[in-house]
Amino acid sequence: MVDPMDHSASEAAASPAAADQFQTPLDALGVIASQDVMITPSLRHAEFFTMRGLLTLLWHEPTASTPAVPAAIVACGGAMGGLLGPADGLYHQLGESWSSRGVPVLRVSYRRPNDLDACCIDVAAAVQLAVTAGGAERVVVMGHSFGGAVAVRVAVGLHEMVSGVVTFATQSAGCELAGGLAGRPLLMFHGDRDEILPLQASEVVRAIAGTGDLVVCPNDGHLLSRSGALMTTRLEQWLPAALGL
Repeated sequence: MVDPMDHSASEAAASPAAADQFQTPLDALGVIASQDVMITPSLRHAEFFTMRGLLTLLWHEPTASTPAVPAAIVACGGAMGGLLGPADGLYHQLGESWSSRGVPVLRVSYRRPNDLDACCIDVAAAVQLAVTAGGAERVVVMGHSFGGAVAVRVAVGLHEMVSGVVTFATQSAGCELAGGLAGRPLLMFHGDRDEILPLQASEVVRAIAGTGDLVVCPNDGHLLSRSGALMTTRLEQWLPAALGL
């Protein structure tokens, strides 16, 4: 059972949108009640009821036979929300793959999609849960489109918890704080035929961050539907170091 009220290990953490610097993301979320159920032996569906909407997590967990490692991945969608991510369900595939190796993967369904401050709190709360309930010492946050800005902002706000960021076809709006990544690993994917956000958006974010690897996905659009294999291969190379494995 996930206990959102058990966050004593992160009393000094603050989300990028939290007004009080001593308020944790879960404090800012204001959970009234929560419930969760195991859908499969390794996939938990958790719901957190708040006065400003329902936060839902799909939490891929290592099974009892899989040694857990002190790392986690938190993934979020775009301005319309969603749990699958780009490339026809990349987040689900990552959840199945990495949880089988002992790395939990939390997929976030926002309370209020397209509300940047609220979405940052949602993802920051998921990071906090990965640390306090899941035992993670290093967390990689990844986001698609609008979610790229969420991932960057959460990483800047939770710099002691978040060890790396992955963006997929990110927007540049909301990433003005990317310099606060302070050299932490940043991996970016963007299609050269993106019909919604041009490749230059990721180039701008990388320039602000002053670091990062930008992988151009040839002949692909905003959903990166042709680049699943390319992205999976590159993530297999990049994630172990970012997660401290």
